Amino acid sequence: MSETKKLFVKTYGCQMNVYDSQRMQDVLAPLGYQPVDDPKGADMVILNTCHIREKASEKVFSDLGRIRKHKEAKEANGKDRMIVAVAGCVAQAEGAELMRREPMVDMVFGPQTYHRLPEMVARANRAIGRDRIIDTDFPAEEKFDHLPEQVSRQGFSAFLAIQEGCDKFCTFCVVPYTRGAEYSRPGMDVINEARQLVAKGTREITLLGQNVNAYHGAGPTGGEWSLGRLLRELSDIDGLDRIRYTTSHPRDVDDDLIAAHRDLPKLMPFLHLPVQAGSDRVLQAMNRKHDGAGYRDIVAKLKDACPDLALSSDFIVGFPGESDKDFEDTMQMVRDITFIQAFSFKYSPRPGTPASAMELQVPESVKTERIMRLQALLAEQQLEFNRNCLGREMDVLLERFGKLDGQLVGKSPYMQPVHVSGLPETALGQIVRLKIIEALPNSLGGELVDTPVQKRDSERNVA
Repeated sequence: MSETKKLFVKTYGCQMNVYDSQRMQDVLAPLGYQPVDDPKGADMVILNTCHIREKASEKVFSDLGRIRKHKEAKEANGKDRMIVAVAGCVAQAEGAELMRREPMVDMVFGPQTYHRLPEMVARANRAIGRDRIIDTDFPAEEKFDHLPEQVSRQGFSAFLAIQEGCDKFCTFCVVPYTRGAEYSRPGMDVINEARQLVAKGTREITLLGQNVNAYHGAGPTGGEWSLGRLLRELSDIDGLDRIRYTTSHPRDVDDDLIAAHRDLPKLMPFLHLPVQAGSDRVLQAMNRKHDGAGYRDIVAKLKDACPDLALSSDFIVGFPGESDKDFEDTMQMVRDITFIQAFSFKYSPRPGTPASAMELQVPESVKTERIMRLQALLAEQQLEFNRNCLGREMDVLLERFGKLDGQLVGKSPYMQPVHVSGLPETALGQIVRLKIIEALPNSLGGELVDTPVQKRDSERNVA
């Protein structure tokens, strides 16, 4: 057995990075690396980065400055060594610059190459700093084919990547350049990984992809599975009680997926469907390949199939050339549809994207005023939805301890955190029926309804 070593991984950004970080741990486990919560004294540190938000690389360099102190302290006696690696999308986009600016970084690798970590670690240990490693290729072989077949336990709720990359080329986005072309995993590979997670106690799985509803994985007997077909297959897994998926593109919402929202009780009535803007002119400049009317039509079809469906979305404010009328179109779309959650950001140029070179960049003061108005409207809608939950009964998957003594916290079908007191610790991992008695801006409070709780997987004799 390999000597036990300490591995610290910091994850930035999206759920895909959370999944990748977990799989990096799986790749390194046979080498003896075990995860720890503090970089101090670690044998290896990985910063798994995200390039979507403004000043992403500067945040990485700031963290590297703190890591440098731990590395120097560990190596002061000349015996122990800390390997420092930068992974993910910042590494993919700015690998050479990372190496130039931070000499203490030993390894830089992109999101498509972490399956080669054992080889990189071996090279780094042999080199002892003389041969720094950068691996930001898009390998011909798919990384999923080379990851360990066994997955580690993730908890009662888990992420499962089924699709990666993007062929849409929105003018503001770096994903096609950092994650590569769209790729869908074979259907049975996804099913087998889901079964493993359920066997380890997972009750809810969120399927991940940059464009998850563009999924078109190979079927076991030929042909391709759509996301709707995959959802149906997953729904047949005993012990898997809840299914979600994110992030979707409006252009890839097809009739089969809409029907899945009608037919599958395990598919939660909550969908993250980014629109980005309500103005057709801005959507065209963004190269979103849909317009406002098309988005509204998709939402109407989804809600007709699943009347209880609630939506979240993404919004970019102050895209180059956005006028007052364009922004008002976005505000009107929010009023018309209503969103119970949302991520909204001021536009910031991403190096190398077409939008970064566009004229008519919106002044920062205008972007700030607009984002404040939009976020106020979105917060009002979220609070109203939460208040409308008062008195309702909901099934809540309890996942963690709350901040108060005796408090447990779980997720509602609509992704709202729900806290409840008075239940034993053994209720963690159970789906319980709660009556909502408190509505806060970002969470709910509940009390147990006098009905039996569902048993955890471990109580169902699941291996």
